[in-house]
Amino acid sequence: MILSMTGYGRATAGNKKFVVDVEIKSINSRYLELFLKLPQILQSKEYEIRELIKNKIKRGKLSLVVLLKKNGSVENEISLDSEKLKNYISLLKHVKKSAKISDKIKLEHLLYNRDIFTSSIEEISDEQFEIVKNSISAAIDNLFEMKRKEGKELEKDLKKRIKLIEKKLDEIESEAVGSVNEHFLRYQEKVKQLLEEKAQTIADERLQLELAILAERSDITEECVRLRSHLKFFLEAVEKEQEPGRKLNFMCQEMNRETNTISSKTLTVSITHNTVMIKEEIERIREQIQNIE
Repeated sequence: MILSMTGYGRATAGNKKFVVDVEIKSINSRYLELFLKLPQILQSKEYEIRELIKNKIKRGKLSLVVLLKKNGSVENEISLDSEKLKNYISLLKHVKKSAKISDKIKLEHLLYNRDIFTSSIEEISDEQFEIVKNSISAAIDNLFEMKRKEGKELEKDLKKRIKLIEKKLDEIESEAVGSVNEHFLRYQEKVKQLLEEKAQTIADERLQLELAILAERSDITEECVRLRSHLKFFLEAVEKEQEPGRKLNFMCQEMNRETNTISSKTLTVSITHNTVMIKEEIERIREQIQNIE
């Protein structure tokens, strides 16, 4: 089953006094990268939240935003303690006077002191944290729903491109029938012309043997068989593998390798043209599978 690494999920959970909203986004990444935006009250729970996500998602760059609400209405997760602010400004003024500093007190000086800010929810209980985890899990479920839908579209596209490659391979194999003999005759004619130009001769038996060996090297039967086998395994991985991304990438490398060999061995223009088209499709497939988990 194919899952896209791109997706979006959102969920809300809570009770009459406590509500949590969760938003999660995922984009392409070779590995699992997590970026969490949590309210101050959940900072101590970050490790547990990360482990919860890692147990469900293997690859992708994920952004998670958690917003807490209290008493059924949205509140700022951080509020200003005016009394502490006044005391802190008074302390800064005293420091300036004692140290004979003329600089003005700026906003960044105040922001250094986090004690002047308080959370609208002072503590989070185990029961409330369960609500947070439930909301995160629900958001991930919604994310997976979108990933599955996009994965189905990716699967359709990949299968369509594999069919195009199979069609081109059929044409190559059809063209390749008798190609060894054709190459033999071409080589023979070319050697004959060269010998006539240089007024030289070679024993006919020796010449026929060398030309036969040379022509045999242009046989692409084995490469076509291996390429068809790779196409078969590619489709099996798409349909059966739980996490096919890396395997599909490897199969693309092998398909490209066999196609390059076919192209280098043949002297037939139509076969060369078809190998170019196959390589273009393989490249498009490689671009698509970068978005597969």
